[in-house]
Amino acid sequence: VPDPAAVVTGQVVIDSRHAAHGALFAALAGENADGHDFAAAAVAAGAVVVLGSRPVGCPALIVGDVPAALARLARAVVDRLPGLTIAGITGSVGKTTTKDLAAQLIGTLGPTVWPANSFNNEIGHPLTVLRCGEHTRYLVSELSARGPGHIAALCQIAPPRLGVVLCVGNAHAGEFGSIAQIAAAKSELPQALPADGVALLNADDPLVAAMAESTRARIVTFGRSAGAEVRAADVRLDRLSRPRFTLTMPAGSAPVELRLHGEHNVTNALGAAALAGELGMAPAAIAAGLSAATAQSRWRMEVTERPDGVIVVNDAYNASPEAVSAALRALHVMAAGGRAYAVLGRMAELGGRSREFHEQAGVIAAQTGLAGLIVVGDEAAPMLTGAKAVAGFSGELVAVPDAAAAVAAVANRLRPGDVVLVKASRAAGLQTVALALAAGEVAR
Repeated sequence: VPDPAAVVTGQVVIDSRHAAHGALFAALAGENADGHDFAAAAVAAGAVVVLGSRPVGCPALIVGDVPAALARLARAVVDRLPGLTIAGITGSVGKTTTKDLAAQLIGTLGPTVWPANSFNNEIGHPLTVLRCGEHTRYLVSELSARGPGHIAALCQIAPPRLGVVLCVGNAHAGEFGSIAQIAAAKSELPQALPADGVALLNADDPLVAAMAESTRARIVTFGRSAGAEVRAADVRLDRLSRPRFTLTMPAGSAPVELRLHGEHNVTNALGAAALAGELGMAPAAIAAGLSAATAQSRWRMEVTERPDGVIVVNDAYNASPEAVSAALRALHVMAAGGRAYAVLGRMAELGGRSREFHEQAGVIAAQTGLAGLIVVGDEAAPMLTGAKAVAGFSGELVAVPDAAAAVAAVANRLRPGDVVLVKASRAAGLQTVALALAAGEVAR
């Protein structure tokens, strides 16, 4: 019998295996499983009540739309936490890394909640918000969009006072149709900020810089441009493509030595630094925090140096044209004139321009002077066409059907001192290739 006096004292969860004493279990109907089928298991594990769209034979709140109810519940929690400072981060690439860096900085100022991995959509965002409590001082949220209005809706759930926009690129180009529409979607974050808020905009991206016209909030710029208020000077890379630079802010300058790999992470670090600065951190503390910060989310420029000297770069969590280009530049630096291999799979959600973008990626791969390009699957095959068109490219071009074939093809080519990059959209599942190569599971 449902107990009207029951109190949810634990987490809100969507996986019955994560249910514990005092939890609320939200029963979501997914493509492969229906959460309602696991309601009894969640209650047996300690959940107080189920949030569902139909009766489940145990204590439940029945609603017409479970995700919408989660959103309303999250907003109700926010409205009861007037001391909570909310920051939102968006951009076509770099959101998760910037969120992880910012959270590690801001966490030194007070109790901070931030998303696990890429909990950045209509499900993950409210689940993150619902982790906030009366002692939480900061919420660092990551906001994604697959269409117009998505970011605006997320901002309604937890209205941000500070908003970071990193870049406008071609991720999800298939859903939006044009770069202008992608920019319009990202601009929903600065538009949602209050007049006493702060919009932190990447001065190096003209489409982001232009968002200054679409917000009531005060503008703070970051980037490598001379006019940026939060800037990186004297950028250089070590042998593993880890950036070193001087962080320059209105309040002072300090040296940074990132532990993350790839020059593109300079922008992410600057976005996090600008946000932390607005919350009161001094430049020296920000620089020290950035230098100490570690990668918090898997398979994003995750570097493994094997005992035999082979370096494996697992960047297989996701891929877009801009992200592939950045990863290939990092690979070139790590190879330092030695042999570099790239295992590339498809970039998803590019719509009618998919072939064009894959060919461009092949061109860029060949221009970096690879010893070999291994392309996985039919959708990525245009990369080979692009690479073949590059005059003077003498590396191997190999097409394989799947991840298992990719492991075999690459493992048989690697020698001590080689560097291999693995990158594709998440749907391609190429992290298995990187993990196998990093572990040296396949004999050469």
